[in-house]
This record gives sequence, C-alpha cells and structure tokens, in this order.
Amino acid sequence: MKKLLPFLLLFFCTLLFSQEKILPKGFSEGEQAMLEWYQWTAPPTMDRSIPDPPPNPVRHMAEWEELEALVVTWRSFPDVLREIIRHAKEEVKVVVVVAAAGQWSQSNAENDLTTHGITLDNIEFVIAPSNSVWVRDYGQNTVYANDIGERYFIDWVYNRPRPYDDVMPDVISEHLNSPLYATVEAPYRMVNTGGNFMSDGLGTSFASRLILDENKPGNQYDAGPHDEDAIDDIMQTYMGVDRYIKFEKLPFDGIHHIDMHMHLIDEETILFGQYPEGVSDGPQIEANIQYLQDNHLSSFGTPYRIERIVQPPDFGGIYPNQNGDYRTYSNYVFINKTIIIPYYETQFDTIAQRVYEEHFPGYKVVGINCNSMIWALGALHCITKEVGSSDPLWIVHKRQRDIADNVLWGDYALTADIQHTSDIANAKLYWTTDTTAGYAEENMVLIDASTHTWSASVPHQPDGSKIYYYLQGEANSGKTQVRPLAAPTGYYDFTVTSEPLADNEQIRVELASIYPNPASAITVIPIETNRRVKAVVELMGVTGKINEVLFDGEIFPGHSNVYLDATQYPAGAYFIRVKTEFNSFSRKIIIQ
Repeated sequence: MKKLLPFLLLFFCTLLFSQEKILPKGFSEGEQAMLEWYQWTAPPTMDRSIPDPPPNPVRHMAEWEELEALVVTWRSFPDVLREIIRHAKEEVKVVVVVAAAGQWSQSNAENDLTTHGITLDNIEFVIAPSNSVWVRDYGQNTVYANDIGERYFIDWVYNRPRPYDDVMPDVISEHLNSPLYATVEAPYRMVNTGGNFMSDGLGTSFASRLILDENKPGNQYDAGPHDEDAIDDIMQTYMGVDRYIKFEKLPFDGIHHIDMHMHLIDEETILFGQYPEGVSDGPQIEANIQYLQDNHLSSFGTPYRIERIVQPPDFGGIYPNQNGDYRTYSNYVFINKTIIIPYYETQFDTIAQRVYEEHFPGYKVVGINCNSMIWALGALHCITKEVGSSDPLWIVHKRQRDIADNVLWGDYALTADIQHTSDIANAKLYWTTDTTAGYAEENMVLIDASTHTWSASVPHQPDGSKIYYYLQGEANSGKTQVRPLAAPTGYYDFTVTSEPLADNEQIRVELASIYPNPASAITVIPIETNRRVKAVVELMGVTGKINEVLFDGEIFPGHSNVYLDATQYPAGAYFIRVKTEFNSFSRKIIIQ
C-alpha cells in the first residue's frame, strides 16, 4: 500500500510546491534538483487503492464512449479551465478538484465561474490537495469488468515528484465510489502517464517508447524493473491491453506523450499532427506512421486510415526545433456529443475547426484558446480526465466506407456488436439519403449471440447516392444508446457509385511525391486514381533492372499507399515505376 512519507520529505515538497505557482507538464527545475533524494511514495491522504490486479478480465474504454463525468484540477490556467467547464457541464457532470483554502479554493473557483457567466449546476467540487493541473497524467483510468460490467479505476505510479497528484485517483475513487486498483507494489509496480496512453476500447493501445525507458533497470521511480514483455503483461492484466503499439519518441517533444501529436478518431482512424516537410518532429511522425502501417492492422483487421492536421508555429512563425511553443491541434477531448479543440491563432484555427467538423459531422466542435498554457507543454487533453459511464451500453461498429462497385452490391448490410449488462432488447439502424427529410428505420437482427452481433441492411440505392446512417441499441433495463453519440444530428455516411466514365473524362492515375526522399527506412509511395485500376508498382535501378515488384493488384478510387523498405537495398539512385493498362510513369528516389 502507499506508505507515509517522512515528515522532512513532505515538508520540503510542500515548501517547493508553495513557491512554484505553475508546474509544467514536464519536470520543473526545482523538481529536477529533487530527483536525487525524492522517495517515490505518497502522503497518506487516502488509502483506497488495492495493490492487486482487478478480480475480473477488464477492458479499457475508448474516449469516444459515453462519459459520466469529466475531472479537472482547479490549479492553474483558470481562463482555459473555465471554458472547459462551461461546455463540459452541458454534457456531463464536471468534478472540479479544489484546494481547502487560498488561490485555488472552492470559493475562488465559484466566484471565477459565476463572474464569467457559468452557473454551478452539474458541477461537483471536491476538496483535496494537489500539486499541478495535469490530471490527464496522474488521474484515474476507467476499465470495465468483462467488457461492460462493473466500473473499476486503475492507477499507475505518476512519473513526477508530486505526491498529492499521485494520490488523486484515490480522491476520485472515493467521490465516485468505484474501486481503485493500482500498480504500486511489486511485482506490478509500474510507472506510466495518461498523456502517453491511448486506447481503441478493443484491446489495442498506443504509447511512445517512454514507457520502456521509465521502467527499465536503474529507473529513478523504484519501479520494476520491467522489460517490454513484463510491461505488456501488466497492461493486459490491469488495463485489458492485448496489443500495445509503441512509437519512437519525437526529438523535439520534451515530454514524449503521444497526445501531443496523435489522437484516435475511431477504431480504424488516427489523426496525426503534420509539419512542413522536414521540419521539427515531422520526419519522425511520418516514420512512426510508416511503421504502424507496415506492421499493424486495426482491431477490425483493416489498414489504419491516417488523417493529418497541421501543427502550427508560434506567433513568430517558429517551430519546436527552434524553441517555438509546441502548438498542437491533436490534443482534443471527447465529451459525449461535444468535442473541444485547442485554439491558438485564427489563420490556423479555422482550418482545424473545419477538419474536426468534417470528421465529426453533427458534433458540437468548440475551440478554446490555449496560448496561456502551451508553453508548459500541454493543452486541453492534458488537463482533463474522462470518467466512463457506470452503466455502459457499448456499441462497436466498423463503419461502412464508400462503395466503388455499386453494380455488384445488393442491399448494404451493416453490423454492430452491442452489449449491456441486462442484455439487449432490440437494436435499430436508421438511414437516409437526405438528413433534412428524416431517417428510415430498420430493425436489426441478432445474428451471433456469442459476439453480440446485430445486423440490418440499407436498401440498394442508385449510383451517386450518399447514405447517412446511425445505430441504436436498447437494453432490457430501458437504457438506450446510439453510435455515433451525436446521432441523429451526427451520423456516419458513405457513397455508392459504379457509373461509367463520361465521354470527356479520362482515367487518372498519379504518383504523388514519395516520402521521405532520400529514403533510409520505410518509405511511402502515394498513388491517386479516380477509378479502380489494375496496377504494378516496381523498384528499378538506373539501368532499368527491376529490383522488386512492390505491388501487383487493384488500386481503388482515391488515395492509396504502397510501401518500400529502403533498408533492404544498397545506397544509390533508383526509380519507382507505376504501370497500368493505360499508362506508365516513374519518379526518382535516393536510398541512403
């Protein structure tokens, strides 16, 4: 169990934190000086954590699932916190952790909120000591027993010398009356941080390799030591992680938390931050994307869909590699039907807003200015922590994507796995080709009780149709849930087409710029086409000799990537050639 710190240690910690108004997401200078003598235990403010694994197999929730509450620590950046609370309280209960007295007390928080026109309904204040605002990193993690059963909270050892923050999960566990299981004692003692963890809710999770560094032999946290296999085992036991994908750390991200440059949109889609070519952390981000696509499929067994969003420079046009602020738009937060995103500067914010509205039609997308805090290496995701519903009705659905061979399709069958502790009474599919005209209703049929899989079909539609749809499940208890959560205002959509080319329309196949070029590892060969075509992609030497056939098959309309492992070839000049029945073209590539 968490043990009492010696009085002297607690005295010095209290003195340090009282003198430092805002602690950054990383180590402060004062904390760096503490590391040689700090004891990685926690003050005895609470004693709720259980140092054993959960008693049942667990599943960590995805962030787009239903939330019951959002937790924030009223500690720093009140201009940002109040706007988070303003919008979050319209969706969920907001738990605000406040100090017993002083600048960050409940009375001061209430005064600040009401002064700015925010009523106090749906807000619960919890009085507890804290060291910093970064609740994402030290807060509780929501898991469910046996997929949709009892809600548990999971706590890791916090990787900062901030003893009050490290026991914040105990505070929230008591307030929300959920059991707390913690990786605080051998053989499970492990350090981890919430900003460096992301889950699809189906057993696949992501992190940077920081998780390996902080638990290796000789670590300063008195953790483990654990090798990668041991870490994976602990994460499976406590978090239900079956596959733990770890990316190389970024050179200019001082904290190495993945939420600063990537975020899951759904089970198949990941949003990555993008820099101008060759700038800052751009090359490593692209290398990480290449590693992902070359080695891993989504939990649905499909290639990951990669979307990008700009990582803007600071006001001076400076990027992190030149000591500019680490501005990020990927550090957003799901709050049921609302999504809050960081804002910095209008010329970039309007683009980011449009990206999110395109990916989340029907959701309320709200921008919150983060310039006051981004210097501390964090934004909105970093200062919020979600609490999953204590009564989840879980809907898992592989979205229907655009159909390019509509002539071969009959009706469009859609399936979803739907679960609730009381079992599912009925499920429905709602669809339309015109959202202003309302939705047609189709009853879903349980086709596999072992996987809780329900199915229904959208009737066949003419070529060129765009179909909008959402899913609904109703439990025997009477609880209903939809996916996406913003339905019916929000929806999924797909188009269908198999029409022949117009007389004046030519089949277009293009080879876009290869990257990175020069190449030294996994290299991306992007191809664009307006129709499904048969293509062969080859690597050739300058003499015309074919070194390898990289791809031989059908390429579908839109954007496709072919991959080259440059490590397999001697350094030198080569050509990538694309051949179709209509044309042939090539681009030069340099392998280092």
